[in-house]
Amino acid sequence: MLLQDPIDKNFRLQGDQKAALKKIGIKTIEDLLYHFPTRYGDTAEIKNISTLVAGETAVIYGRITNLKTGKAFIKKTSISDAYIEDESGKIKVIWFHQPYIAKIIHEGAFVRVEGKVSEKKSSIPRLNLGIDQGLALVGGEKKILSFINPKIETVAKIPIGVGESLFGEDGEEHSLYPVYPESKGITSNWLYHGIQKILKDGILDQITDPIPDFILKTYNLPSLATALVWIHAPKKQTDALAARKRFAFEEVFYIQLQKKKDKKTWEIDPAFKIEKDQKDIDSFTKRFPFEATGAQKKAIDQILSDMRRGFAMGRLLEGDVGSGKTAVAAAAVFATTTSRPFGQNFGALQTAYMCPTEILAKQQFESFIKYFTYLGINIGLITSSGCRKFPSKVNPNGWTDISRTQLLKWVANGEIPILVGTHSLIQKTIKFKHLAFVIIDEQHRFGTNQRQKLFKKNEPDGKPNPHLLSMTATPIPRTLALTVYGDLDLSVLDEMPAGRKPIITEIVLPKEETRQETYEKIRAELRSGRQVYIICPRIDEPDPNKEMAVLAKSVTEEAKRLKEKIFPEYEIGVLHGKMKDDEKEEVMAEFSAGKIHILCATSVVEVGVNVPNATVIVIEGAERFGLAQLHQLRGRVIRGNHQAYCYIFADTKTDKTIQRLRAFKNSANGFELAEFDLKLRGPGELGGNKQWGISDIGMEALKNIKMVEAARAEAGYLLENDFELQKYPLLKEKLKCRKTEEIHFE
Repeated sequence: MLLQDPIDKNFRLQGDQKAALKKIGIKTIEDLLYHFPTRYGDTAEIKNISTLVAGETAVIYGRITNLKTGKAFIKKTSISDAYIEDESGKIKVIWFHQPYIAKIIHEGAFVRVEGKVSEKKSSIPRLNLGIDQGLALVGGEKKILSFINPKIETVAKIPIGVGESLFGEDGEEHSLYPVYPESKGITSNWLYHGIQKILKDGILDQITDPIPDFILKTYNLPSLATALVWIHAPKKQTDALAARKRFAFEEVFYIQLQKKKDKKTWEIDPAFKIEKDQKDIDSFTKRFPFEATGAQKKAIDQILSDMRRGFAMGRLLEGDVGSGKTAVAAAAVFATTTSRPFGQNFGALQTAYMCPTEILAKQQFESFIKYFTYLGINIGLITSSGCRKFPSKVNPNGWTDISRTQLLKWVANGEIPILVGTHSLIQKTIKFKHLAFVIIDEQHRFGTNQRQKLFKKNEPDGKPNPHLLSMTATPIPRTLALTVYGDLDLSVLDEMPAGRKPIITEIVLPKEETRQETYEKIRAELRSGRQVYIICPRIDEPDPNKEMAVLAKSVTEEAKRLKEKIFPEYEIGVLHGKMKDDEKEEVMAEFSAGKIHILCATSVVEVGVNVPNATVIVIEGAERFGLAQLHQLRGRVIRGNHQAYCYIFADTKTDKTIQRLRAFKNSANGFELAEFDLKLRGPGELGGNKQWGISDIGMEALKNIKMVEAARAEAGYLLENDFELQKYPLLKEKLKCRKTEEIHFE
């Protein structure tokens, strides 16, 4: 067995198993070996059925019997039910909306069941009639203990007695067992035994540790081979923690090494030198529709200082929605556009501004027209649906549609110094004459390769590198910023322009009268001429019979309900990611013009939607969003000077939900909320780990600022003394492999 062997070479797989493994990213033996547990259970905590107590979350093992499916008598809801038996008794298990249970679990199979023990009256929907174990007499009334919609999986064997290890073999005393991320068709139990098969085959003899010994000793980290054993088969909790610490450190360390190498490489090659007098910058910023904040002035100074150095700027501009990032970018564009190419007294340096969505690209195109009309310069827009140019020959104060061919010609000969666009900007057909400045808005929505393609537009002609400014309104914890953006310097806009009123935020718990009161407050805003966003977690209604379906409100159905029952007198529009670009544009144009009073949307409005007259945002199923995302959504109604309101509708009342939502209500600082979410929510739950391209175990490291700083320090030390890593060939090869894979910020 070799690390790079396809998984089906050594395992006999059925079709659904192959599909499940592919879905969770397991293609090779190495992929399976590095599929780490999310947590560990303890067989000493397994319950006998006779000891179960209502209200507790429990794990039991037993044999499944009397498994049947059918429909509930009243609502015709699909139901599966069965009994689980062990040596102490049996208990009823019921699944609603999960008819597939009978297909994946067979009569008489040994199973592991995990869930909350419910206590119901005998009127609970039933398919099997027989003698129940787990009955109790409460006040003379018969009660039935049962599991409702528990997690279930088949196992090869069951513990003989409570506390006996399910996984320990050959007299081993450990009772911990790993619980793996799974998918329909592949259970945690299958993954465990598959990984144990790999370890017993001697695969660890093929593995060498790329992390230098002195680093492992400094931070008391286990070797790679030891860590792989400990993470999959720990004898005690401290072994598992040590292994996770090693892999968390390793992931951050690799990222830090690559980011520091990238930054150093940038500084070797020359870039356009852009030097502008302060009085010129001041004359431009005085044209802002508001007085520049201290944070904006500081950020502009940092950017202009970078542009004078002679090598490429790499800077991240962070700021909450409404903090004025576009104005800061415009000041840097002004400095670029009013500078001449080296050795020329004519022409202008060029700027490329890349946006994640067509809606945002068109809005920024309009913003730049307002900022630069007085200069009389050309501004272009390129998206998949067409091209525009400002000014128009017919209307000097407006733009006109032009052909793609004509736009590309003008960009290539330098006649258009500012080009705004979407992913279309990175296409090979777009050539710049003097590209000196690249701006990427909401940079985490682009892959690293996409960023590099735009950054390297000048390379074929050997021209200087452009300066790079990345911008984001996504609040990022400090540890994440130090890791993901380790190659960029950081500027933070932590002030709001004067005159902005704080948004009034209210939590609306699942209580019908409270919801109705909120609707009346919203109606009052609509009557005064304001507009409203309604945000829903889903686009369409979920299929109740689909496994793991998210039962949350959908945009399509909520828009119908609001129109029919709540706000029939107002126009309601729908906006979501599956709509075509021209459909989205039409809806947004009507909302901006006030023709649509209520916009029912998904979180697609999170980025770039700017309607100052919208003063209310309602977020349905708020507990399903990360705090940073909630904060960005709330920022949609801070664009104007009217009092704004945010109503967060929660579907649950759990203590954790209330704690998070109260933190959101009481804080207006997105960075504080990001830090709070990182501490409160477990790895894998933190909003954003998928988009950052960091694994769950890597996200654990981001809770530990000391670990991140240690990884940065060790990466810096190695590169300072051996930039090409000649003394560490294994580490060099590892970085090369990771570089080809790339870390994506999608």
